[in-house]
Amino acid sequence: MSGPDDGARLVGDLSDRLAALTFVDLTTERVTELLVDTIVDWGAAQGWRVYRRAASVVPLPPPMSGQQSVVDVACARPAAPPVVIEVDHTDRRRTVEKLLAEAAAGRVPIWVRWGSRGFTAPPEPVRMATLAVAARRGEAGVRLHSRQPTRQLPPPEHHGEPVTTGPADPLFEPTSAS
Repeated sequence: MSGPDDGARLVGDLSDRLAALTFVDLTTERVTELLVDTIVDWGAAQGWRVYRRAASVVPLPPPMSGQQSVVDVACARPAAPPVVIEVDHTDRRRTVEKLLAEAAAGRVPIWVRWGSRGFTAPPEPVRMATLAVAARRGEAGVRLHSRQPTRQLPPPEHHGEPVTTGPADPLFEPTSAS
């Protein structure tokens, strides 16, 4: 399916896949690798050709301006526009510019943002999938990230016995002044 809500459908589908991820104490680089691996698997499960570090339409800034930038994942879809996906844990202006250029070239741009802070929505037509993770400082100040499944705990069981009155507990009796 392709059309105006194609990006919304795709980001919803991808968000569902990412929401199932759990991990404990991974470095920033390792979380990004895990997300890229998950996105590649998601695209392949759709039957698409999937490319890691695919060439972008945006050239690199000087001094490397003769080379093209890359996107983290690109998916070629039969009879539909390609999908390009960038993965970041920070809010990078250059990523937004790159995804807007990809959209202008006819691709569906998706920005996967992850982290422990709020996420600012990008301008249309860039779509965003977010993944909240917890962060802490590990040994030697290395930042570690974790994502645990959301557990829905059942309400506590209550005793069916009625509350009764009885003799006062000595703990709550007034003390006599000496």
